[in-house]
Amino acid sequence: MPGIGTLVNVAAVICGSLIGLLLKKGLSERLRESIMKALGVASMFIGIGCTMAEMLVMGEDGSLSTRGIMLMIVSLAAGTLVGELLKIEEHLEGIGERIKKVKMFSGSSRFTEGFVTATLVTSVGAMAIVGAMQDGLNGDPSVLFSKSILDFISTMIFASALGIGVLCSALPMGLYQAIITLFAGLLGSVFTDEMISNVSLVGSVLIFCVGINLFAGKRIKVGSMLPSLLVPIIYGLIMMAI
Repeated sequence: MPGIGTLVNVAAVICGSLIGLLLKKGLSERLRESIMKALGVASMFIGIGCTMAEMLVMGEDGSLSTRGIMLMIVSLAAGTLVGELLKIEEHLEGIGERIKKVKMFSGSSRFTEGFVTATLVTSVGAMAIVGAMQDGLNGDPSVLFSKSILDFISTMIFASALGIGVLCSALPMGLYQAIITLFAGLLGSVFTDEMISNVSLVGSVLIFCVGINLFAGKRIKVGSMLPSLLVPIIYGLIMMAI
């Protein structure tokens, strides 16, 4: 049944977050800060690894070359410009602050940070896009099932350090993937393998930026960089039309 992959993914985020919240009660502030920095390092290496996987190309003679550098630069620059003009980061934080006003969430001092960070980590990347499309087109949720395992582990650790805001990230992630699944029939004829690879390349850079923020404190407005993911799609559509 189309959509089952996203439902399982949402359940994995909720379960992982709840376990993380239970673990948090036994962790001191010093341990939580150490876990945060460890998560930052892990996110940076995941971002670097996935970026290199998309950029490096092996030629027939065995030599390595790179691809997509200019598209990545243009995507990040143009996307960040649009994101800053639309104040996306501020809007994301505003959503987090409004949810935080709910009584059951008001006790978390890092609610907004956890909500925004976990939303970006679970939603940015090729698995979310490709998995949701396969679920909608072919009724194949296998990619989202694999993503669910990864998200379960990551949100468990995030929640142990950042609190209940991580739990609430299940809602925007679920909506994001559900929309892609719903319109997969239309998107399936538009998205090429190269387009998905380019989106994954830019998304991996954003994951690296999330890692920097986790390790060193907020330095980069990753939320405002989200429109960068649309640039490879627009570029791909233009190239198809030419």
